[in-house]
Amino acid sequence: MSGRTLRIVIVAWLVSGAQVLPQAQGQAPRSPTPAPVTAPVRVQTVADGLEHPWGLAFLPDGRMLVTERPGRLRIVARDGRLSEPLAGVPQVLARGQGGLLDVALDPRFAANSLVYLSYAEPGEEGTAGTAVARGRLGEGRLEDVRVIYRQQPKVAGPNHFGSRLVFARDGTLFVTQGDRYTYRDGAQDLSVGFGKLVRINPDGSVPRDNPFVGRAGARPEIFSYGHRNVQGAALHPQTGQLWTAEHGARGGDELNRPEAGKNYGWPVITYGVDYSGATIGEGTAKPGMEQPVYYWDPVIAPSGMTFYTGDAFPDWKGSVFIGSLRPGLLVRLTLADGKVAREERYLADLRERIRDVRQGPDGLLYLLTDSPGGRILRVMPAAAR
Repeated sequence: MSGRTLRIVIVAWLVSGAQVLPQAQGQAPRSPTPAPVTAPVRVQTVADGLEHPWGLAFLPDGRMLVTERPGRLRIVARDGRLSEPLAGVPQVLARGQGGLLDVALDPRFAANSLVYLSYAEPGEEGTAGTAVARGRLGEGRLEDVRVIYRQQPKVAGPNHFGSRLVFARDGTLFVTQGDRYTYRDGAQDLSVGFGKLVRINPDGSVPRDNPFVGRAGARPEIFSYGHRNVQGAALHPQTGQLWTAEHGARGGDELNRPEAGKNYGWPVITYGVDYSGATIGEGTAKPGMEQPVYYWDPVIAPSGMTFYTGDAFPDWKGSVFIGSLRPGLLVRLTLADGKVAREERYLADLRERIRDVRQGPDGLLYLLTDSPGGRILRVMPAAAR
């Protein structure tokens, strides 16, 4: 590269700021790691005193359901008061990254009162695996609780369970999972549940149009594979397509748009390296394996994700918001033609691990902070009173 060309590239980087730069041929676009900026917002604490809150869902009357990783599910009143833990929640493995994870309402909740929970389910001899249970929300408890999905097999270890729950427009349920860390090679093995995005019916049965139904040696619930640890997931408001955010190792966090039957590469291809600094897999690309829409290096440790569709922040409509556990902030992505056109980072001054991001029925953003004294935060326009 000539000195003149090098100078042009450097100028382009400086001018672009948070704009995404062109990538090398065959490579996914990399985050330019923009510096945090001050957002035109004020942040209000809705509730506090939560122990490592993980998932949040809004009830039709404006109250919230919130999970705490040690295994508690609570109702949060509109004034922020916390209920006592609801009875009937399944036993969880509350160790490491395991515990009670996401919560979602059935699309027909007004008629059936069904609530879905994902969690690390303990097994024999210290093993565990991601599971999903559903129950009917009653007075102070979940009733008629039934496990509708279990990751197979259960293995030892406290890490990489995922897990987000997202209902598709056709009523099926996406369950994101992790590779269970030391079992990462299983992300390429269709006979096990590690590192897979699964798609099931609300009763736990397998949709007949899943991509691996009828394939010998493959689990029929699998939708896509080659994932590391997916902790962000949301439906695009226009297309209805699922988008996900997943943790890389040291570098290589990914934004993906999973498609049925496709292989997203982990651990054969990745933009990260092992925590020791050792190379993982065969490089960053391989035929038959999908590239991410976008990746982060250094990482943001993504958890929680939503597409903003409200009116409170008109300039943010259509943006993707993702929580960051490290360095701890709120990431906003502007999309154009299915790609990331711009990245901005907000709320670094909170110095909090953002575990979940949701849009409330009032059009405001709600965040969960992951700490022993976790909070529910409401993000409002600066001028709002």
